[in-house]
Amino acid sequence: MAYRSAITGRYVSKAVYARHPKTTVKESSGASKGNKTVNRSAITGQFVTDTYAASHPKTTLTEKV
Repeated sequence: MAYRSAITGRYVSKAVYARHPKTTVKESSGASKGNKTVNRSAITGQFVTDTYAASHPKTTLTEKV
């Protein structure tokens, strides 16, 4: 399992994930990445709109699916 910081976008360790659960996310292992982008909240894990992601950049991730 990979963990990624919502603030920097860098991969982090499981220990960092445990200390900062609101600003890190656990990534699923997708077999193929496409061209569609989605935004996801690092706090809730739910998908959010582009507008929300733009106004909350430190707690949202933009991913290609």
